[in-house]
Amino acid sequence: MPVDFLIIGQGLAGSLLAWELIQRGCKVVIIDNGRENASEVAAGLINPVTGLRFVKSDDIDDLLPAAKQYYSKLSAFFQQSFYTEKPMLRIFRSEAESKHAQKRLNDPKYKNYLGAITASGNTIPFLETPFGFIEQKQTGYLLTRPVLGCLREFFIAKGCYRLAEFDDRDIQLEPSLRWRDISPRRIIFCTGHHASRSRWFSWLPFRPAKGEILTLAHAGELPDNILNYGNWLIPLTDRQIRIGATFDRDSLNTDTTDTARDYLLTTLKQIAPALETTLINQQAGIRPCTQDRSPFIGYHPHHPQIAVFNGFGAKGSLQIPWYGQRFADSLLNSAPLPPSCNIQRHHDTHFPG
Repeated sequence: MPVDFLIIGQGLAGSLLAWELIQRGCKVVIIDNGRENASEVAAGLINPVTGLRFVKSDDIDDLLPAAKQYYSKLSAFFQQSFYTEKPMLRIFRSEAESKHAQKRLNDPKYKNYLGAITASGNTIPFLETPFGFIEQKQTGYLLTRPVLGCLREFFIAKGCYRLAEFDDRDIQLEPSLRWRDISPRRIIFCTGHHASRSRWFSWLPFRPAKGEILTLAHAGELPDNILNYGNWLIPLTDRQIRIGATFDRDSLNTDTTDTARDYLLTTLKQIAPALETTLINQQAGIRPCTQDRSPFIGYHPHHPQIAVFNGFGAKGSLQIPWYGQRFADSLLNSAPLPPSCNIQRHHDTHFPG
């Protein structure tokens, strides 16, 4: 069966890239093993300004509008809301954080993303804010599981989804590219952290990291905001919240742990000591982080018919729409990829000469 693109993996990267290519008239097949992936576990948080020093994410002025527009179009198509924009209250954990925030407030480049600072004397019920807090604007979260579910049903209805285990060794390069009964122009790997063990892309410097999150019921009156207190809290309903996330580079499995649960509950208790919670669910996933914190996009140096679209780490909900459009431009029109994401940046290290 001839197709334009065979996409391996139906996480957020594979799903949105497949959608983009289908919208551009391409014939696509998605192969997925049907097991829960990191995208389904992810909170889908979008936060333009991060870190102790309140640094604006690279290219946020391009990435954020593209993501919002993309999820709006998907919502219109599926008649279902996927992205919730909700202000974030960043609770300062020290005077130094407050000073860094004030410095950013004085920078015009941050005016669209940061609101006013609230001094430590003004409290919020159920929350401890000894150093005050700042409102961050244009923050929100993507409901990753619903969007992936809708896209899966769409792909199935179009006959372009196949539930199967994919083995690298089944790829035939000569006389033409082939996998089982499918003859694609290109095979694109969107397999998350599993790509670090791929025969094609294991040379890329992945730095995968396990993350665990909790879903909790509560009886308090929390503000209708995302909270950031070193960890994050997302209000799902007026009685249900999600908190996360841990960061573990050593135990790269999807087993949930008591250590992560206790850590997340303890840090929540520090900012909301009177909040009574009940554990509903605990999940673990492995983020496909990269050594230089930039995505891995592009073509294998010796086999350009094999490509990769991966390495979005914890920022997939923000980055994938814009980068997916750029990669589609490259795949279909030979447009140059942004150097910061192009895997050519690692060719010389692993393929000298």
